[in-house]
Amino acid sequence: MGKERKVKGRVSRIGSYAIASSITNDPCSISCTTFNILAPIYKRLGNSEDKRRESDYRSFWYSRNQRILDWLLYERSSIICLQEFWIGNEDLVNLYEKRLGDAGYINFKLARTNNRGDGLLTAVHRDYFRVLNHRELLINGIGDRVAQLLHVELLVPFSQSRNNSISQEILIVNTHLLFPHDSSLCLVRLHQVYKILQYVESYQKENKLNPLPVILCGDWNGSKRGHVYNFLRSQGFVSSYDTAHKYTDADAHKWVSHRNHRGNICGVDFIWLLNPNSYRKLLKTSWSEAVFSMFKYLLRKASLTEHDTFAFLKGDSNGDFITYSGFCEGLRLLKLTGHDHGLNPEEIKDLWVQADIDGNGVLDYKEFQRIWNATWSEQVDVNSNEVGGTEEQIVGFSVKNAVLFPTEAEKGLWPENYSLSDHARLTVVFSPVRMPCYAVK
Repeated sequence: MGKERKVKGRVSRIGSYAIASSITNDPCSISCTTFNILAPIYKRLGNSEDKRRESDYRSFWYSRNQRILDWLLYERSSIICLQEFWIGNEDLVNLYEKRLGDAGYINFKLARTNNRGDGLLTAVHRDYFRVLNHRELLINGIGDRVAQLLHVELLVPFSQSRNNSISQEILIVNTHLLFPHDSSLCLVRLHQVYKILQYVESYQKENKLNPLPVILCGDWNGSKRGHVYNFLRSQGFVSSYDTAHKYTDADAHKWVSHRNHRGNICGVDFIWLLNPNSYRKLLKTSWSEAVFSMFKYLLRKASLTEHDTFAFLKGDSNGDFITYSGFCEGLRLLKLTGHDHGLNPEEIKDLWVQADIDGNGVLDYKEFQRIWNATWSEQVDVNSNEVGGTEEQIVGFSVKNAVLFPTEAEKGLWPENYSLSDHARLTVVFSPVRMPCYAVK
């Protein structure tokens, strides 16, 4: 244990120094930490065959969570988003509320539905923010997942934007998506993100908000190679850690943030940033494209070529086209429908409308090719000349720095002597910047 503390202290101070330096050099900067702290009810003691859980030994989980809080308070991020917070244990809840509260944080907690035992905790520091609103999203369905939305106002003055007409508000979301125990659950995770983005969009419309930055934090239980990642990218979000390190999609192997119960290491913890001037497609369009991308992936996994797939979907059709019933049957055979967590009839209809460009009720080969050859995951960028309208000045954020602890995770490695959690802690520093936002004509 002594050696572990020494290693952790040395490593953590390197990361924390980098974060502290970024904030010191720019007093207007804010920092955000996301951390799945591994609920004691899930933490195994010993190997995978061992049935004991840390929750059965108070001294174990209490000591580990004290250490987690030591590091969180040492780093003192402006925003802290925790997942697998053991909300079902009063002693642990009191420990976090007392220590975070004494340190100046305003805390919000949310349990997963159906008494699963764990949940989320989001804390914002009162020196940086005024909380304007707090909403809870219960993502009904498999996995009993939830999300928190905080609408906050920056209190730290931004010297370049003192004009009251410039928004200095942020939406913060904290969530934890379902673990994909099998491929059929990938659609569930995509659904969960879709519901969160729908909620964020409806909240902004309901409150008649001007465009403002959105920060999505959490354990997304999926990597940079997954459908969720591409879906968020298509909506204008950027991975803050990858942005800070100038990583591309081809650099997915360069960092990890989790060693799962199967022993695999992967990068699943993200802090996503959406700036208010980012152009993005209609949410329903992005959703349809993400499902079509999954559709194509499953067909290719089954070793079907473009021509094979058209024949497969065409089925017994009398003509050289795909009918709606043939399309629906294809979705069913791919297990995208026909069960409780599959696509519902309205979503299937939306997909069909997206595919049937000419609206004649069937898909010819040209329309099918458009689906098959599309690059759905690409983020679309436009400039002001393409959009048109009136320019307004708003406040967004640039990514100034980002670190993972333990730092071995930044090299794609997982240290055996790390025991705070089975996830790495990710902290990002954002710096406010003035940017144009064009109201579309």
